[in-house]
Amino acid sequence: MASRSAGTLSLPWPTAGQRSGKQRVAMDHTILFVTLTLALVGLVMVFSASAIVAGNRFQDPEFFLKRQIAWLGFGFLLMHVTSRIDYTLWKRLSIPILVCMVLLLVMVLVPGIGVAAKGARRWLRAGPISIQPAEMVKLVAVIYLASYLTKKADKLPMFRAGLLPALIVIGLLSGLVLLQPDLGTVVVMGLVTVGLLFLGGAKISHLVSLGLCAIPVVLVLVLGSSYRRQRLMTFLAPWKDASDAGFQITQSFLAFGSGGPFGVGLGEGKQKLFFLPEAHTDFVLALVGEELGLAGTAAVILLFAMFVWRGFLISARARAPFGKFLGLGITLLIGLQGLVNAAVVTGLLPTKGLTLPFVSYGGSSLVVNFVGVGMLLSISRDRHAGGAKGGRGESDH
Repeated sequence: MASRSAGTLSLPWPTAGQRSGKQRVAMDHTILFVTLTLALVGLVMVFSASAIVAGNRFQDPEFFLKRQIAWLGFGFLLMHVTSRIDYTLWKRLSIPILVCMVLLLVMVLVPGIGVAAKGARRWLRAGPISIQPAEMVKLVAVIYLASYLTKKADKLPMFRAGLLPALIVIGLLSGLVLLQPDLGTVVVMGLVTVGLLFLGGAKISHLVSLGLCAIPVVLVLVLGSSYRRQRLMTFLAPWKDASDAGFQITQSFLAFGSGGPFGVGLGEGKQKLFFLPEAHTDFVLALVGEELGLAGTAAVILLFAMFVWRGFLISARARAPFGKFLGLGITLLIGLQGLVNAAVVTGLLPTKGLTLPFVSYGGSSLVVNFVGVGMLLSISRDRHAGGAKGGRGESDH
């Protein structure tokens, strides 16, 4: 068949009326709709949460909104471009991208290059734009793991030959992120790594042993740092120091409590009036709870649940092993980060600096998540691609 193509975006057989012998397979519109809905909800809530603060700080109530719109437009453009790229390209580029990521994480730690704020050194500045490599490292880790699992799936049950090399690479990335410091990103990256290794065929006994070994390490990291230790104590008894250490989480509780079933009304929330810190970033879900109530909060959670369901479905339908692992990794990354953020703002986990994907204010997070969705959309086009002898079905082994 002269028209056979190993690309993601073309059918492996000619069809009537085809000019070029290629036909595009429709992307998954459900996950696109869910993503854009969450992003639009985020725009509305970011403006509602930040208008008063922005007006007071920058004399421009739309300061954060305009930047979020700009990042949203850029992220949507990158998502569109990424969705049109054959996702197997990321398998070939996994090591170069990993090396570049390590260099960026090192640059962040260099005084004079990395930008420090609020006791952390997490940003790189390029003119008026600041980027946060820790947001990018999560997606890069997923790409690397998907590539590694594709190549080493048969060796994964063996610890030294299969599991250990991947753990060393993820450990290196985690170590560089911890130096910023950013424990929240490391926790999410660790959860995604364990999830992918389990789905890839690693022995449960090995993963349980790793989890047990990680417990004392986490305890040392938490108890050895004064601010992390304080966060843990605040998590255990938030109302004990509600005016100082427990102020943020108790204000979050008040926001949810005052919202009731249907909220106080969009734009009518009181906690954003200099009561709830980071209302437009990490704690935006608390403002959703206050202004849109239990109904609005449940709608956002259901959208994330639908995203995860469609992501797993896309992964299951992919013909190439790399597509399955990449789709699973991206879905776990966005789903777990949303779950952890929701757990933090409701007091089920200690406070961490993690945004709510697509909804919270933040350029780096928004763009990286949109790129991840673009990859998922590319994988969704693979439902009818490959599978022919010498086609994609054999190219990833």
